[in-house]
Amino acid sequence: MEEKNNPESDKTFNENELFEVENSIDSNDENNDDLEISEEQDSEAEEPTLESLSEEIESLKDRLMRALADSENLRKRADRDRKDAETYGGTRLARDLLSVYDNLSRALDTIDNDLREKSVALVEGLELTQRELLSVFSKHKINQILPKEGDKFDPKFHQAMFEAPIPGTEKGTVIQVMTNGFRIGERLLRAAQVGVSSNTDTIEETDKDTKLEGRVEREE
Repeated sequence: MEEKNNPESDKTFNENELFEVENSIDSNDENNDDLEISEEQDSEAEEPTLESLSEEIESLKDRLMRALADSENLRKRADRDRKDAETYGGTRLARDLLSVYDNLSRALDTIDNDLREKSVALVEGLELTQRELLSVFSKHKINQILPKEGDKFDPKFHQAMFEAPIPGTEKGTVIQVMTNGFRIGERLLRAAQVGVSSNTDTIEETDKDTKLEGRVEREE
Protein backbone atom coordinates (compact mmCIF):
# COMPACT_ATOMS: atom_id res chain seq x y z
CA MET A 1 0.00 0.00 0.00
CA GLU A 2 1.29 3.48 -0.77
CA GLU A 3 1.64 5.93 2.06
CA LYS A 4 -0.26 9.16 1.62
CA ASN A 5 1.38 12.48 2.47
CA ASN A 6 -0.08 14.20 5.50
CA PRO A 7 -0.48 17.90 4.80
CA GLU A 8 -0.89 18.68 8.47
CA SER A 9 2.40 17.00 9.34
CA ASP A 10 4.29 18.85 6.64
CA LYS A 11 2.86 22.13 7.81
CA THR A 12 3.85 21.47 11.40
CA PHE A 13 7.41 20.58 10.34
CA ASN A 14 7.76 23.72 8.27
CA GLU A 15 6.50 25.92 11.09
CA ASN A 16 8.95 24.35 13.60
CA GLU A 17 11.86 24.71 11.20
CA LEU A 18 11.00 28.34 10.54
CA PHE A 19 10.77 29.01 14.28
CA GLU A 20 14.22 27.53 14.89
CA VAL A 21 15.72 29.59 12.09
CA GLU A 22 14.18 32.77 13.46
CA ASN A 23 15.48 31.98 16.94
CA SER A 24 18.96 31.36 15.53
CA ILE A 25 18.90 34.67 13.68
CA ASP A 26 17.75 36.53 16.79
CA SER A 27 20.47 34.84 18.88
CA ASN A 28 23.14 35.79 16.33
CA ASP A 29 21.89 39.36 16.29
CA GLU A 30 22.07 39.55 20.08
CA ASN A 31 25.58 38.07 20.09
CA ASN A 32 26.68 40.53 17.44
CA ASP A 33 25.22 43.40 19.45
CA ASP A 34 27.02 42.20 22.59
CA LEU A 35 30.27 41.85 20.64
CA GLU A 36 29.97 45.37 19.23
CA ILE A 37 29.27 46.77 22.71
CA SER A 38 32.27 44.90 24.14
CA GLU A 39 34.54 46.16 21.36
CA GLU A 40 33.37 49.72 21.92
CA GLN A 41 34.02 49.41 25.66
CA ASP A 42 37.49 47.95 25.04
CA SER A 43 38.23 50.70 22.56
CA GLU A 44 37.17 53.35 25.03
CA ALA A 45 39.21 51.70 27.82
CA GLU A 46 42.40 51.38 25.69
CA GLU A 47 42.33 54.86 24.21
CA PRO A 48 45.33 56.69 25.79
CA THR A 49 45.04 60.14 27.23
CA LEU A 50 47.37 63.05 26.57
CA GLU A 51 48.70 62.90 30.11
CA SER A 52 49.53 59.19 29.88
CA LEU A 53 51.26 59.73 26.55
CA SER A 54 53.34 62.54 28.00
CA GLU A 55 54.37 60.40 30.97
CA GLU A 56 55.31 57.53 28.67
CA ILE A 57 57.40 59.88 26.49
CA GLU A 58 59.23 61.25 29.54
CA SER A 59 59.88 57.73 30.79
CA LEU A 60 61.29 56.68 27.43
CA LYS A 61 63.46 59.81 27.25
CA ASP A 62 64.82 59.12 30.74
CA ARG A 63 65.64 55.52 29.85
CA LEU A 64 67.30 56.63 26.63
CA MET A 65 69.44 59.25 28.41
CA ARG A 66 70.50 56.70 31.03
CA ALA A 67 71.46 54.22 28.32
CA LEU A 68 73.49 56.88 26.50
CA ALA A 69 75.23 57.89 29.74
CA ASP A 70 76.12 54.27 30.54
CA SER A 71 77.45 53.78 27.02
CA GLU A 72 79.60 56.93 27.28
CA ASN A 73 80.96 55.86 30.66
CA LEU A 74 81.88 52.45 29.28
CA ARG A 75 83.63 54.08 26.33
CA LYS A 76 85.64 56.41 28.58
CA ARG A 77 86.55 53.59 30.95
CA ALA A 78 87.71 51.40 28.07
CA ASP A 79 89.75 54.27 26.63
CA ARG A 80 91.35 54.95 30.03
CA ASP A 81 92.16 51.27 30.54
CA ARG A 82 93.72 51.11 27.09
CA LYS A 83 95.94 54.13 27.78
CA ASP A 84 96.96 52.76 31.19
CA ALA A 85 97.86 49.44 29.59
CA GLU A 86 100.01 51.23 27.01
CA THR A 87 101.77 53.37 29.62
CA TYR A 88 102.11 51.02 32.59
CA GLY A 89 102.09 47.64 30.87
CA GLY A 90 105.91 47.51 30.87
CA THR A 91 106.38 48.61 34.48
CA ARG A 92 107.98 45.35 35.64
CA LEU A 93 110.38 45.25 32.69
CA ALA A 94 111.32 48.91 33.19
CA ARG A 95 112.01 48.33 36.89
CA ASP A 96 114.33 45.43 36.02
CA LEU A 97 116.18 47.56 33.46
CA LEU A 98 116.98 50.19 36.07
CA SER A 99 119.78 47.98 37.39
CA VAL A 100 121.36 48.09 33.92
CA TYR A 101 121.31 51.89 34.06
CA ASP A 102 122.79 51.87 37.58
CA ASN A 103 125.64 49.58 36.54
CA LEU A 104 126.46 51.78 33.55
CA SER A 105 126.44 54.85 35.79
CA ARG A 106 128.78 53.20 38.32
CA ALA A 107 131.12 52.13 35.54
CA LEU A 108 131.30 55.66 34.14
CA ASP A 109 131.80 57.16 37.61
CA THR A 110 134.91 55.03 38.19
CA ILE A 111 136.59 56.17 34.96
CA ASP A 112 139.33 58.71 35.61
CA ASN A 113 141.07 60.95 33.10
CA ASP A 114 143.93 58.53 32.51
CA LEU A 115 141.60 55.65 31.67
CA ARG A 116 139.48 57.92 29.53
CA GLU A 117 142.52 58.89 27.48
CA LYS A 118 143.69 55.28 27.13
CA SER A 119 140.29 53.79 26.27
CA VAL A 120 138.45 56.52 24.43
CA ALA A 121 136.37 54.15 22.30
CA LEU A 122 135.34 52.04 25.30
CA VAL A 123 134.28 55.08 27.33
CA GLU A 124 132.35 56.56 24.42
CA GLY A 125 130.62 53.22 23.89
CA LEU A 126 129.49 53.11 27.52
CA GLU A 127 128.23 56.70 27.38
CA LEU A 128 126.42 56.03 24.11
CA THR A 129 124.77 52.94 25.59
CA GLN A 130 123.60 54.90 28.60
CA ARG A 131 122.18 57.71 26.46
CA GLU A 132 120.39 55.18 24.23
CA LEU A 133 118.89 53.49 27.28
CA LEU A 134 117.60 56.82 28.57
CA SER A 135 116.19 57.59 25.11
CA VAL A 136 114.28 54.31 25.10
CA PHE A 137 113.00 55.09 28.60
CA SER A 138 111.77 58.47 27.42
CA LYS A 139 109.87 56.93 24.49
CA HIS A 140 107.95 54.80 26.97
CA LYS A 141 107.26 57.78 29.28
CA ILE A 142 109.92 56.75 31.80
CA ASN A 143 111.65 59.87 33.10
CA GLN A 144 114.38 60.50 35.65
CA ILE A 145 113.95 62.17 39.02
CA LEU A 146 117.09 64.29 39.46
CA PRO A 147 117.33 65.81 42.94
CA LYS A 148 120.12 68.24 43.71
CA GLU A 149 121.93 69.12 46.89
CA GLY A 150 119.96 71.78 48.71
CA ASP A 151 116.58 70.67 47.36
CA LYS A 152 113.76 70.15 49.80
CA PHE A 153 113.24 66.51 50.71
CA ASP A 154 110.06 65.22 49.07
CA PRO A 155 108.84 61.87 50.46
CA LYS A 156 106.77 61.32 47.31
CA PHE A 157 109.89 61.05 45.14
CA HIS A 158 112.83 60.75 47.56
CA GLN A 159 113.99 57.99 49.87
CA ALA A 160 116.11 59.07 52.82
CA MET A 161 119.06 56.69 53.22
CA PHE A 162 120.66 58.55 56.13
CA GLU A 163 120.49 61.81 58.09
CA ALA A 164 123.42 63.95 59.18
CA PRO A 165 123.70 67.33 60.98
CA ILE A 166 125.74 69.06 58.31
CA PRO A 167 126.55 72.67 59.31
CA GLY A 168 125.35 75.36 56.95
CA THR A 169 122.37 73.33 55.74
CA GLU A 170 118.69 73.50 56.53
CA LYS A 171 116.96 70.62 58.20
CA GLY A 172 115.08 68.44 55.72
CA THR A 173 117.17 69.36 52.67
CA VAL A 174 119.12 67.00 50.42
CA ILE A 175 122.82 66.88 51.23
CA GLN A 176 123.84 63.96 49.00
CA VAL A 177 122.36 62.13 45.99
CA MET A 178 123.18 58.43 45.91
CA THR A 179 120.99 57.24 43.03
CA ASN A 180 118.56 59.03 40.76
CA GLY A 181 114.91 58.12 40.80
CA PHE A 182 112.52 57.23 37.97
CA ARG A 183 108.82 57.51 37.34
CA ILE A 184 106.66 56.03 34.62
CA GLY A 185 103.84 58.28 33.52
CA GLU A 186 102.39 59.73 36.70
CA ARG A 187 103.46 56.81 38.88
CA LEU A 188 106.66 56.41 40.87
CA LEU A 189 108.89 53.68 39.50
CA ARG A 190 111.79 54.12 41.94
CA ALA A 191 112.44 56.82 44.51
CA ALA A 192 115.71 58.74 44.39
CA GLN A 193 118.01 57.68 47.22
CA VAL A 194 119.36 60.71 49.06
CA GLY A 195 120.95 61.82 52.29
CA VAL A 196 119.01 64.37 54.33
CA SER A 197 120.22 67.07 56.68
CA SER A 198 119.15 66.82 60.30
CA ASN A 199 120.80 70.11 61.27
CA THR A 200 118.75 71.94 63.89
CA ASP A 201 120.64 75.24 63.49
CA THR A 202 119.38 77.71 60.98
CA ILE A 203 121.59 79.18 58.32
CA GLU A 204 121.25 82.64 59.89
CA GLU A 205 122.62 81.40 63.21
CA THR A 206 125.48 79.65 61.40
CA ASP A 207 126.30 82.82 59.48
CA LYS A 208 126.30 84.82 62.73
CA ASP A 209 128.70 82.36 64.33
CA THR A 210 130.97 82.53 61.29
CA LYS A 211 130.97 86.32 61.32
CA LEU A 212 131.66 86.35 65.08
CA GLU A 213 134.60 83.99 64.63
CA GLY A 214 135.93 86.27 61.90
CA ARG A 215 135.75 89.29 64.16
CA VAL A 216 137.58 87.46 66.95
CA GLU A 217 140.34 86.41 64.57
CA ARG A 218 140.75 89.95 63.27
CA GLU A 219 140.89 91.39 66.79
CA GLU A 220 143.56 88.89 67.76
